[in-house]
Amino acid sequence: MSSLVDVMTHPWHLVRRFFTSLPPTPPSGEDERWAEKHLLSSEQELFVQLSNRDRRHSIAVARRFDEARDGATRAEIAGALLHDIGKIECELGTFARVVATLVGPRTERFRAYHDHEMIGARLVNAVGSDPATVELVAEAGPVYPLLEECDY
Repeated sequence: MSSLVDVMTHPWHLVRRFFTSLPPTPPSGEDERWAEKHLLSSEQELFVQLSNRDRRHSIAVARRFDEARDGATRAEIAGALLHDIGKIECELGTFARVVATLVGPRTERFRAYHDHEMIGARLVNAVGSDPATVELVAEAGPVYPLLEECDY
């Protein structure tokens, strides 16, 4: 969960993420096919609900995770691809997410943004994802620290 402490301690990460999230272009066809290969059809139905920006980010994180984790399973890569899926319920654009990060969970939509991990875990569990996928989306489990390192 992002907070003012995160903003103060990791400002360059957030600045870089902000500027890379601005272009609305979709992921490349190659990236979309790579992601689809690692997702169950029910997970793919969730994944396509992410904005182009969020899908680009999720694919980049999952590719770094796959490269860093020798022998990553399909379920783990799916967890990396879906790590931000709970953000579909907050319906916030880039600028509103910046505000939500700075001011905290003051509104229902800002609360959903800050609770996206719990929301995402509920969503992927509901579509029948593997427990390893659910665990990563919930920011838990033994491989979560590696996913967190790849999420920049």
